[in-house]
Amino acid sequence: MKLMFVLFGTERNDYKMLDKPTWQQRIFGIVNGSIMIILMIVMFYPVWYVFCASFSNANEFIAYDGVLLLPIKPTIAAYEGAFRHPLIFDSYLNTLFIVIVGTALSTILTAIAAYFMSRKNVFFKRPISLMIIFTMYFNGGLVPLYLIVKNLGLLDSIASLILPSLLSVYNIVVMRAGFDSLPDSIEESAKIDGAGHIIILFRILLPIVLPTVAVIILYYGVSYWNAWFNASIFMKSRNKFPLQLVLRQILLENETNEMSSGIDTGDQMALSETIKHAVTMIATIPVLCLYPLLQKYFIKGIMIGAVKG
Repeated sequence: MKLMFVLFGTERNDYKMLDKPTWQQRIFGIVNGSIMIILMIVMFYPVWYVFCASFSNANEFIAYDGVLLLPIKPTIAAYEGAFRHPLIFDSYLNTLFIVIVGTALSTILTAIAAYFMSRKNVFFKRPISLMIIFTMYFNGGLVPLYLIVKNLGLLDSIASLILPSLLSVYNIVVMRAGFDSLPDSIEESAKIDGAGHIIILFRILLPIVLPTVAVIILYYGVSYWNAWFNASIFMKSRNKFPLQLVLRQILLENETNEMSSGIDTGDQMALSETIKHAVTMIATIPVLCLYPLLQKYFIKGIMIGAVKG
């Protein structure tokens, strides 16, 4: 590049001017940055509001009117009341089991399905792929799902919260795009060395598309963590409820009487409001802690195969 400028007699200062942003680019950068900052504040403030409310004095919080930036007379009374709920610890353990087992099984099955859909010269690949994609847009509905779960004897069991949600077609398509982005020479070399499909998938391809695997794990983990609807239909025993269903009952059915009793903070009705915010934070913090660990893989995993796939 420097040789070109020397041959054509261009000064070095002119070369530097080529890298200087124009006024249009500067305006675009300022406007784009301002919009991003506004969107960040709009999305972050509700979480910060709930966090501050959960640590605020109940009476002061109810009487406060305005933007809440810091806890008002900080106290942990709301968390003391939240952990008094008889189902909090049991539901936490149930949710952790569902998330760990469900995410592991879903990721493995998704990898197998995506590997099949990304291979060439496979018998019945197209009709099977079309049937899989078809379920992404159409399903039998709630009643057939309930009857299937009932006939399989899965009602009121943790398995009913895992098995019906094992596979997501969207996640299969994302992982297939990751496999499609890899050169065929990788698989051909592995086959020459005597590797079978299981070795190729789990020991060669998956480590290469690790960012995509991280994204799939995040998708399934958050989905299992936030799931409550299937539990409200299939579960009857309260000791088997997941955390989100317990949270829903606390927020909508106002099950805070026994949680706020015995805590000397004045108005028990006011304390019930801060308890709701505390329970919301208890259910949200694990996901907030997980996302930064996988964030560096998120964009890369989504974009793998975006052009070719």
